Amino acid sequence: MQATADVTKKEGSWSSWKGQAIDLLYWRNVKQSGAVFSSVLLLLFSLTQFSVVSVGAYLALAALSATISFRIYKSVLQAVQKTDEGHPFKSYLEMEIALSQDQISKYADKILLYSNTCMRELRRLFLVQDLVDSLKFAVLMWLLTYVGALFNGLTLLILAVVSMFTMPVVYEKHQAQIDQYVGLIRTQVNSVVGKIQAKIPGAKRKEE
Repeated sequence: MQATADVTKKEGSWSSWKGQAIDLLYWRNVKQSGAVFSSVLLLLFSLTQFSVVSVGAYLALAALSATISFRIYKSVLQAVQKTDEGHPFKSYLEMEIALSQDQISKYADKILLYSNTCMRELRRLFLVQDLVDSLKFAVLMWLLTYVGALFNGLTLLILAVVSMFTMPVVYEKHQAQIDQYVGLIRTQVNSVVGKIQAKIPGAKRKEE
């Protein structure tokens, strides 16, 4: 019973985090999404101008300046008003932030699963288990050489963040039209792939 309760609790926690992420990306709370979006963009743009060490140091200094100023302000206020409210960050200092053994095991298992899946897929592609899939992968890598020549890693990361916070909303508002165009593109791609499979010896997939 206890094990079942623990599993249910973990699933509920994961569902809660997933729901919060979806709400964030779909701008359910405009202020919260705007704050996260602008903060991440500001951090990434800062990294384009300064090193990671400098940005980290500046962020730490800004946070320390805010907390030290607030601590001094509250201490002076308590001295003037002759009150004893204690440390202003007491509730946060007493908050438990350590990862449990179960959480570490859960995340480690997920990382191991994704790593093994990725290695198996790369082995399948590089050793040409399926010729068409390997050709698709080769075309993708060829296109990425051009993408890499036009954009650096941080620029791609900025574009990814912007897409994460805009594409879900756009898709939600224009889902029917987007699905229609995606269906047309998928049909054309499948048609081209079918012709390639028919012409290249050994490219046709084996019957399941």
